[in-house]
Amino acid sequence: MSARIVIVGDVLLDRDVTGTSERLSPDAPVPVVDVRDVHASPGGAGLAALLCAGRAGGLPGPAPHVVLVAPLAADAAAAELREGLAGIELEALGHAGGTRTKTRIRSAGQTLVRVDEGGPGTPRDLDAGRLARVLEGADVVLVSDYGGGVTRDATVRTALAAAAERVPVVWDPHPRGCDPVPGCAVVTPNLAEARAALASLRDAVTVPAEVADEDLAEALRIGWRAGAVSVTAGARGAFVASEGAAELVPALPVDSSDPCGAGDRFAAAVATHLAEGTSVHGAVGRAVTAAARWVGAGGAAAFRDGRIGPDGTAAVRDGADRPSTEDPAEAALRAVAATRARGGTVVATGGCFDVLHPGHLETLRRARDLGDVLVVLLNADDSVRRLKGPARPVVGQEDRAAVLMGLRDVDGVIVFEEDDPRAALDRLRPDVWAKGGDYRAEDLPEAPLVRGWGGRVEVLPYLPGRSTTGIVERIAAGNVDAR
Repeated sequence: MSARIVIVGDVLLDRDVTGTSERLSPDAPVPVVDVRDVHASPGGAGLAALLCAGRAGGLPGPAPHVVLVAPLAADAAAAELREGLAGIELEALGHAGGTRTKTRIRSAGQTLVRVDEGGPGTPRDLDAGRLARVLEGADVVLVSDYGGGVTRDATVRTALAAAAERVPVVWDPHPRGCDPVPGCAVVTPNLAEARAALASLRDAVTVPAEVADEDLAEALRIGWRAGAVSVTAGARGAFVASEGAAELVPALPVDSSDPCGAGDRFAAAVATHLAEGTSVHGAVGRAVTAAARWVGAGGAAAFRDGRIGPDGTAAVRDGADRPSTEDPAEAALRAVAATRARGGTVVATGGCFDVLHPGHLETLRRARDLGDVLVVLLNADDSVRRLKGPARPVVGQEDRAAVLMGLRDVDGVIVFEEDDPRAALDRLRPDVWAKGGDYRAEDLPEAPLVRGWGGRVEVLPYLPGRSTTGIVERIAAGNVDAR
């Protein structure tokens, strides 16, 4: 049964007007944008809902059932919002004023100006009993505050406080919003929001006049009476405190200057993983990875123009910012170290991967879904010859490694010379060893070794009728049109 996530917050309509800008206006010193495209999608709590429904945390298995509780106006922009939220169960509250709309004028990947319209968006005509019933069925509640007034409403706050006594509540705050209700499982401010919030809490929390970034999370946890606070710190990652000193969960570096939507991606990933039973620290670690991928893939702008979907399938993998000339083994070790530093799950798989085919791709995709980073242990050329015969491999080990490194699901490749991967596995010690085939896990000679350090073994089924040996034999027979 899929988890049920209820999102409460402020919805707005995000629009991107994109084009080229190569001249200044003759009547004012401002750039002229020749419009090429206009893209729109739900923002605020609407974006968070889409990300949760699309497996924002990168989890395998069925997507959660998502319910969005938010004020919705009765205008053309609201109709556009409803269309963009198809598949999300909506509990619409009354909405004061027109739909809040943020329009970004963009050129060459940069926002030149943003135009805001509508609002205020405060809720009206609330049914307290109905709201309580919606929250009662939640496995996790995510509060997506965008300063429209939902979190300041007394009826909403009463319902959220009651929910926090039963299920995890993740609260994504806003500078113009209201403080979290007591008892939240995790509150997720960014650094600027954390400092502004601490200033408003100084009467309730005894803290020094100057607070270091790493001390903000614990001070706010006490002031907000929360189970944990995770302060996101951009490229550094996130400081998370559940009691006592905060821990830094480092982020992988990405090449991007537009973090729009990263906070929603982070909070949605935390909520999704908590709904699956992950610990707070584990959920934060996975959310840091999810947010980095989101930013690296182009963020909210890429989502609105369709380059990435809400399920994150087009998001960059761990280490995707590496130079194309980086050694595959160095890429593997770097990605593994970063993943372990934030408490993530390391997955390894292995094989010859000679003449890649759809069966290989399916195995790699399924293996990558088992954790946060995937390393391929690749048989060296001499090893392949001993296993497959003198005519193999068809493709040399350097080229095989290069092709694997070009796949979205692969984070690194380590070539090993032995006939089986046990020595390489003992050096890497992954959390999960995934192997494609039609045999049982207990029959793998490396299974006892993996289980010896607490790892687990997963056997992934091959697609039927796909094998490199079959392909090579058909080519040799001149039957090149056969699958």
